[in-house]
Amino acid sequence: MSAASIHPATEHWPNDGLTHVPYGLYNDEAIYERERERLFMGPTWNVLGLECEVPNPGDYKTTFLGDVPVVLVRGKDGTLKGLENRCAHRGALLCLERFGNAKAFTCVYHAWSYDHDGNLVGVAFQNGVKGEGGMPDDFRREEHGLRRLKIDLLSGLVFGSFDPNVPPLETYLGADIVARIRRVLPRPVKVLGYYTQTMRNNWKLYAENVKDPYHASILHLFFTTFRLNRLSQKGGIIVDESGGHHVSYSEMDKKPANKPDEAAGDSDYEAARLRADDDSIGLKEPALLGGRDEFDDGITLQILTVFPNLVLQQVRNSLVVRQIVPKGLDRTDIVWTNYGFEDDDEELADLRLMQSNFIGPAGYISMEDGAVGAFVQRALPGTGGETSVVMMGGDGAASQESRATETSIRGFWKAYRTMMDI
Repeated sequence: MSAASIHPATEHWPNDGLTHVPYGLYNDEAIYERERERLFMGPTWNVLGLECEVPNPGDYKTTFLGDVPVVLVRGKDGTLKGLENRCAHRGALLCLERFGNAKAFTCVYHAWSYDHDGNLVGVAFQNGVKGEGGMPDDFRREEHGLRRLKIDLLSGLVFGSFDPNVPPLETYLGADIVARIRRVLPRPVKVLGYYTQTMRNNWKLYAENVKDPYHASILHLFFTTFRLNRLSQKGGIIVDESGGHHVSYSEMDKKPANKPDEAAGDSDYEAARLRADDDSIGLKEPALLGGRDEFDDGITLQILTVFPNLVLQQVRNSLVVRQIVPKGLDRTDIVWTNYGFEDDDEELADLRLMQSNFIGPAGYISMEDGAVGAFVQRALPGTGGETSVVMMGGDGAASQESRATETSIRGFWKAYRTMMDI
């Protein structure tokens, strides 16, 4: 599809830069179909989960690559396989449970069955009944297997791709992103719990949001009140060469959270008279803000993204894998997987569970993110050929020391435009 064939509202980017994003990209059906083809089924690596979720031969997990249902399964040889979760016969979902163990995958509709490699190994009544009916003589099971994904691993994270020619995973990510992934996944992982959040907005609005340090201490009252994340704190933004992957990180103020007047660097917040700069808010359980410097670098917040669907989060000692799952033009599911490590002591395990209250659909910090995307989506009618403005921090898409910037959002659109040919 050429750029000229796109809906008129999005038939072209307004200029050669990255600072003005057409609103039409968030509600155009042709764009959504093209994203499925170019991004999610194209030469990208999409997170599917954690290796520890399918530890034994026959263990499987159902998940999504984009909006395409897939199955991640541990084969008899101990390797991980990725298969499209759709029977080759009539297209029914093959695996219906989120997790399970199976010697083979059998469709409930007509009992076609497949092995862990996706090979068709059984067709009910293939030879007919009483010598009549059945499949024709030239029917070949080997021609009707499940579509396979390419699978790769990094520090216990499982990535998949439909494109056999996708670059090697570490090449795709780049050295800086690989190092930051390994930072928060340095040893064997233990899953602490899951939840799924449904957002009533286009998936790209959430992808932008998690790349946006500008909003974090303005929108999120909890962040700024208790000095977990302010733009005045030491930190920075890393954007990879493609633009698609990023890291935002910061160190928590060393001053006590219960003495906000002693925290440094607040003059800009006071001058801005921000709603979020509210010293009347208190915390009855200050242990919530406690923590360990478990990675021995002083960083208390790291948000990392991998284009197009992974968010890897550290807020204090709360560690989470977030998977972005598009569900149409105006719906997005976020699958949150809270994790710790197998060697966590009881105190640290309890702290992680307590700090899991920071995030998620009703988290002290991230609750507002479930609303603002819908605020944009609901305001899209009538925007026509208009654009948003993404100029904070300049017009480039490179790493910056300042987090008062939208450079990583521009990086997202840099990668997006390249892959979508827009």
